[in-house]
Amino acid sequence: MKREILERLLAARTGREAVALVTDLATGEQRLVPRKNAANDPLAEQLDEAFRFDQSGSHDGQFINIHNPPLRLVVIGAVHIAQSVIPIAQQLGYDVTVIDPRGAFATGARFPGVALHADWPDEVIPQIGLDPRTALLALTHDPKIDDPALQAALNSDVFYIGALGSKKTQASRAQRLREAGFTDQQLARIHGPIGLAIGAKGAPEIAVSIMAEVTRALRLGE
Repeated sequence: MKREILERLLAARTGREAVALVTDLATGEQRLVPRKNAANDPLAEQLDEAFRFDQSGSHDGQFINIHNPPLRLVVIGAVHIAQSVIPIAQQLGYDVTVIDPRGAFATGARFPGVALHADWPDEVIPQIGLDPRTALLALTHDPKIDDPALQAALNSDVFYIGALGSKKTQASRAQRLREAGFTDQQLARIHGPIGLAIGAKGAPEIAVSIMAEVTRALRLGE
């Protein structure tokens, strides 16, 4: 590998940028393709699938080596459903961050081994950043906590945004966000009511439906 390509690869890893290292198997020539530019590459279709499924492999005499940043899940609300979601997310390979300004909820005893922030989302999110390998769940039902997080997510390129609540709650939330300047097209990015419609009852089943929907968004872009 040429030094220039190695340096670019390391910089992409540091900056949480998804890239593919494409090697011509006949000549050994290599090129680095950022995901954001993959649509213009001769292997655009193969690269899109490889990025979405984190799957390296050979295509048309070239080897695609995918370098995706680790997956992250930002959970707004240290609530009981979060306690059910987090173990599933961790098994799926997500680094989990929980944000809740209510210190009585955001405790290490309730969320062991998880990055906890007992602060307001609009204080924490700019510090941790949001990117295309991040999903955000708003679970508190409290507009003062959820809405700033949703606004930050809508202004980012996270791959999934979900908000807990009924259809009525979702309609009220959407109206508040419209008044904050967001369009219906932007609001369509929010999955709410959150989770796949599988008839889930209770926190564990709701957690399954949420992470199933997150997975569908990650892999299929839906």
